Amino acid sequence: MSLSRIERLQVWVMSAIMAVLYVLFWLLSPRPRAGAPSKVPPITNPLLKLSATQLAQKIRRRELSSVEVVQAYIDRIQEVNPLLNAMVKDRFSAALQEAAQVDILIEEETAGGEEALAERLPLLGVPLSVKESFALQGMPHTSGLPSKAGVLASVDAPNVANLKRAGAIPLGVTNTPELCMWSESHNRLYGLTRNPYSLDRTPGGSSGGEGSLLGGGGSVIGVGSDIGGSIRMPCFFNGIFGHKNTPYIVSNGGQLPPCSGLQEDYLSTGPMCRYAEDLLPMLKIMAGPNAHKLSLSEPVDLKKLRFFSVPHDGGSPYTSPVDKQLIQAQRQVVEHLEADLGVRVQELRLPELKYGHPIWELFMGLPDKDGKPPQPFSELMAEGGSTVWPPWELVKWMLGRSSHTMASIGLALSEMAHFGKPSQFLLQQKEALERRLEELLGTDGVLLYPPHPHLAPKHHHPLFTPFNFAYTGIFNILGLPITQCPLGLSQEGLPLGVQVVAGKLQDRLTLATALYLEKAFGGWRDPGDP
Repeated sequence: MSLSRIERLQVWVMSAIMAVLYVLFWLLSPRPRAGAPSKVPPITNPLLKLSATQLAQKIRRRELSSVEVVQAYIDRIQEVNPLLNAMVKDRFSAALQEAAQVDILIEEETAGGEEALAERLPLLGVPLSVKESFALQGMPHTSGLPSKAGVLASVDAPNVANLKRAGAIPLGVTNTPELCMWSESHNRLYGLTRNPYSLDRTPGGSSGGEGSLLGGGGSVIGVGSDIGGSIRMPCFFNGIFGHKNTPYIVSNGGQLPPCSGLQEDYLSTGPMCRYAEDLLPMLKIMAGPNAHKLSLSEPVDLKKLRFFSVPHDGGSPYTSPVDKQLIQAQRQVVEHLEADLGVRVQELRLPELKYGHPIWELFMGLPDKDGKPPQPFSELMAEGGSTVWPPWELVKWMLGRSSHTMASIGLALSEMAHFGKPSQFLLQQKEALERRLEELLGTDGVLLYPPHPHLAPKHHHPLFTPFNFAYTGIFNILGLPITQCPLGLSQEGLPLGVQVVAGKLQDRLTLATALYLEKAFGGWRDPGDP
């Protein structure tokens, strides 16, 4: 069995639409200034090269003040954000006041000392950045939708509240694509966000502002969300760590847009950071009362795990071939695991992965248990504004009159080009892949898989390759936990990386593997270094 003619036609129509839009965008987009910097400057303050775990410990021990740390990050943001456009609204004054209160609290702490503070407030005094689609009290909460300009969050999203209760100090909110449904962080409200390793390239989406700021050294820990790769792609493109957890462990509340249909089943809110040791404590804090379901304190012996490697999706008509440097980097991981741990890494082919994109699209469009379908994207675009008719919106965009991005218009047009009902073939492929991975991974299996076919693409290039996110998106539908890990830099100076996948509720396996890979391959690299 295979895809029907209608489904193949749909692929062709979608590709044609995106190709036309890309050409139009390229022709109408401004060109970069001659002599402009190509990447962010190097980090000079050594405080910015400490993990959140290390910073919290030094603050508790009074080796550093919280004010000193917060000011260091404010200085770095002011240095790099004019280049990156990653943080779209800051709260620097409030953050410094909160840091001063932290320092007073530590000076006055008498009951239990450092250990008591570590238990009660594990991130006390540590700076934090937050994706703008999450509610952060007093900050914009628009997901880049111009009709929501001026809307401020009145409360904190649950996971943000958990991090603040643990002592973290938010510095501001970071950019997203319009309504978070694209792989590049660009909207008509805040503009385009850039990659710190190469300013002419995308930081990804939808947590692209987070990825850019973290990768550029403007933050140490951040909050992201992932329904098709929105944590993992930005972490890959910006050379940092990120974790898409098992669904329903961390609350997805307080996000814009809200889920509809069955989308809650595929959405994960999780940590993004520069240092692997911060992933587990952040996940534990963000999960709150659900953290025990992951047994995060249970030790992991990597030598006792079973490792598997899948180098590509088998040649899908939807996706690009995987960059040879990514395949080589994954091969080096395999060789290192085998040589250092004495394990055998089995290379596999999973033919069902070829249908990753149509499977993702099918399940994202399914109705909820009451039969209510997900809200159409064109309706989300119109929220708080005028009705959106995609063909007319495209005409307006070509005339410079639309308040929406090319990517959003393209997605709305693709909804209109949806032909008929999907075949049972895709359901069968998903079920077969789900069964196979469940049997393969069990409670002690780890799988390596590329995060994307390309290294960080040039700006707007994702419009020409709209289905490449299938490398991440398929695992949202499968509900598996994944940690995205950096693996050094390419010949062009762009981040390399790999997805580390485990069975449901086995998040600790991928987090332990991330710690190991950081030591073996160096983890995050300062993008400003020569």
